[in-house]
Amino acid sequence: MTAPAKADRLFARKLDLTGAVDMTHGSGGKAMAQLVRELFAAAFANPLLDQGNDQAAFDVPGGRMVMTTDGFVVSPLFFPGGDIGSLAVHGTVNDIAMAGAVPLHLTAAFILEEGFPLADLKRLVDSMAAAAREAGVAIVSGDTKVVERGKGDGVFITTTGIGMVPPGVAPSGDRARPGDAILVSGTMGDHGVAIMSTRDNLGFDAAILSDSAALHGLVAAMVAEVPDLHVLRDPTRGGLATTLNEIAHQSGVGMRLSEAAIPLRAEVAAACELLGLDPLYAANEGKLIAICADADADRLLAVMRAHPLGRDAARIGAVVEDSHRFVQMETRFGGRRIVDWLTGEQLPRIC
Repeated sequence: MTAPAKADRLFARKLDLTGAVDMTHGSGGKAMAQLVRELFAAAFANPLLDQGNDQAAFDVPGGRMVMTTDGFVVSPLFFPGGDIGSLAVHGTVNDIAMAGAVPLHLTAAFILEEGFPLADLKRLVDSMAAAAREAGVAIVSGDTKVVERGKGDGVFITTTGIGMVPPGVAPSGDRARPGDAILVSGTMGDHGVAIMSTRDNLGFDAAILSDSAALHGLVAAMVAEVPDLHVLRDPTRGGLATTLNEIAHQSGVGMRLSEAAIPLRAEVAAACELLGLDPLYAANEGKLIAICADADADRLLAVMRAHPLGRDAARIGAVVEDSHRFVQMETRFGGRRIVDWLTGEQLPRIC
């Protein structure tokens, strides 16, 4: 993605959005240059991208830098509450935010399948551009490749992001300590059930929307109130259960959860019960887990609930000493069960 967005006399006519992607759009020639200029560069326009280079050079503020990259292969490409374009922005911004960092810039690489409708591609690109503007980040560089029909499933997107961590902020998966409080920012499983309902044409009475959203604004408010947050993590693939097991093993601790305290939409719970699924393993794309000192938990929870993306935040359990590193849950019936890692694939192609 190196061509600037401004128009010139290179092309006889504008890009025909009623057509489809073909192999010339990945050839490096005039057709590719037009696709990049009139679709990608026009949508993502910013001073760094407009320079038309194969990279972006920029100054960064002093401090620690965070860098992350992620690939997005979600099926279907469009789903209730989002699409692969906005998801690619939100997912990478959130990975940066889970370090307590402020996201600065993104890059984006597109793998396009021959025959994919250009109108659908424009819809995805416009959604991605809108998500980036809303998140306050710029897509400053990128790449486009085209593969033969039948070898790409429409569109795959890879995004890379960088951000800066404020002084005194250092959340990490190995910092959970016995006595810490475990908080979540809202209801669990919304994204996974939204994807599943669309993919399998399930006609639920109530619409279930993905929770896909950029969380860095919420995180900024949280670290301003409690700079010494021990752990931040977004429970995407594998859901809440698998993410907590990952943290328990990183930190060498156990966890005790309260099933009654875990926020869950009634329609998500009903859909999972109907399909025989456990919502604790369903993916989320706009929620986070925060682990902090018990003394900070009430203040942190109040800050989270004051933010639009944390209004359903809840304290769901505590970190405990446990050499076995088990995550256990007190059930609604008064018993206790092990909440283990996800085994197998509950729902593939979720992000």
